[in-house]
Formats: sequence, C-alpha cells, structure tokens
Amino acid sequence: MLNIKYEEVIGGRFRRLRKNKEIRDLVKETSIDISSLVYPLFIKEGIRGREEIKSMKGIYRLSIEESLEEIEKARKLGIKSFLLFGIPAKKDEKGSEAYSKNGIIQNALRRIRENISKDVLLITDVCLCQYTSHGHCGIVKNGYVVNEETLELLSAIAVTHAEAGADIVAPSAMMDNQVLAIRTALDKAGYSDVSIMSYSAKFASVFYAPFREAAYSAPAFGDRKTYQMDFRNPREALREIERDIEEGADIVMVKPALAYLDIISLARRNFNHPIAAYNVSGEYAMIKLGAELGLWDEKQAVNEVMTAIKRAGADIIISYHALEYAKWKREGEI
Repeated sequence: MLNIKYEEVIGGRFRRLRKNKEIRDLVKETSIDISSLVYPLFIKEGIRGREEIKSMKGIYRLSIEESLEEIEKARKLGIKSFLLFGIPAKKDEKGSEAYSKNGIIQNALRRIRENISKDVLLITDVCLCQYTSHGHCGIVKNGYVVNEETLELLSAIAVTHAEAGADIVAPSAMMDNQVLAIRTALDKAGYSDVSIMSYSAKFASVFYAPFREAAYSAPAFGDRKTYQMDFRNPREALREIERDIEEGADIVMVKPALAYLDIISLARRNFNHPIAAYNVSGEYAMIKLGAELGLWDEKQAVNEVMTAIKRAGADIIISYHALEYAKWKREGEI
C-alpha cells in the first residue's frame, strides 16, 4: 500500500513557492511602482537651507531653493509626484498668506515650474491650519470653525495654486462641500483641467502630532474633532468618500493609512476612483524610532508597511519614506 500523505495530494505544499527569493518574486501578488509614490515637502518662508524636524528624522523644513534640490534628487530616483505644504513667515486669524498670490506655496510653485523639468507632478495642500494664528483649518467664530466662510477661503487658495502651476489641489480641511466649492471656483477661473485629490476620509488622529510640530500647525485651543472624522466610524467614511466623488473629486484619500487599512480596503471594494493613502508623520516616526532602538530592521519595516498599504487597495501612497524607499529599491536592498 502506498504511503501517501493527504496534505501532499490535496493542493500540494505551499512552501515550494517560498523556497527562494526568485520564486517568491515570481509569484508575488503585490508590488509597488515608484511612480505611484508621492513625496511630501515642507517649504518654509524666510529661511536659508534646511531646518531639522526633531520628531521626523530625515525630514526637513526647506527653503524654496532647497526644495528644488530635493525634487531633483527624488526625480533621479524615479519619484515624479510631490505634495507641497507651506509654512508662512506670518500668520493671522484668517490665514491670509494661504491665498496670497505671493504666498510661500504660490512662489514655490512658480520657481519649481521655472527650474524643474515639466515632468514633475505638483500637488498642493489646500488648508488654513499652517497659516492661521489659532491653528485651526478654517475661520473660527465663538470658538467654532464655521463651514461656509471657510469654503470661500479654501476656494481662493485653490485658484491661486492653480494660477501658480499646481497640477492637483488637495483640500484637507474636512469642511462639508469643500470639493464642490473648489471645483466650481476652479472651473469659473478657467482651471477645469486642474484635478482635485480630496482628503475624503481624514480621521481625527494622534498620528498627526509630528506633522503639527513640523508645520507649526497645532490648534491653540480645543481639537479638530468637530470637522475631522471620528475614527470609530467606517460607514461614515464611505459616505464622505461618496459625497466627494459626487462633488467632482478626481482622487479620494484615506488618512492616516496604517491604522486605517480597513478603510482603504472598504473604499477599494466600494468605489472605482483612484484611492490615495497618506502614510502620516506619526507612522513614519514610529518606524524611525523603532529602528533607532534596534527593535527592527528599518528597510524591512518600511517595505512591509508600504506593501500593506498597497495590498489594502491604495493606488497612490503619500509617504515621508518615499525618497529612501525609492533609493533602497533601486539598490536592490528591498
């Protein structure tokens, strides 16, 4: 009588497809193309060179000149898409530098367009938190961020960014109907070809803390829970995404990414629009800190996180790891 093991007859051994790197690479189900990465940059007015961000090792506040160098460095590694955040020299209650035609982002866009190859894709954050003296994402009245007046300013920001050379504007204030307001303003101003990447499901999260240090954007009072989403609500996230699509969003975003892989997956199953996921500052800082403490291999940790975000369904990954990830991938280290 033949001594046949049941598990070898039915389906064979799974480990045969894991026995070496070449076979694992051949049958891999998820891969990340460098062209799908977006590299965020902090551009600060009134500085020379670059400033260290203590909570985000390897990420800096850049002058406009330094941002040109950083973009060129990234381009050589195959990164063509950049998300620009501005840090103004002065702030006020209405964040007027955000929609000034000579604001830091507007000036940066013009300089990049003048000095960098046309093949770069420039995405701009459309919000007020870095520009307001109170640190909230909109106009504050009686301690509350009001919606309609904020929409007017978000629309003005988007138009000035389009005028200066933005390819995509990315409203992140989480105001109701912000996509419709911005789409209407862009079309009216003659920028119907400028796309909108909406922060559709942006959750109120502790993982934004290093960003707030980097951009000096922590709220001076209260929190952002009256406009950013409650992290307990996945169905609400789908409603927010659906509304943004109805209002004209070209790309929708889930933010943060790592703690919200389920939301990315839900969005992928429910919508056919391109989905971006923002691998945020706190997620970046955790990886860096763990590597410093010797808890894990940094390259492998970053590769695992980025793959998880892609596997969940993201078409686009916005990440502070983008530059080093592209470098490691080119050098065959991941």
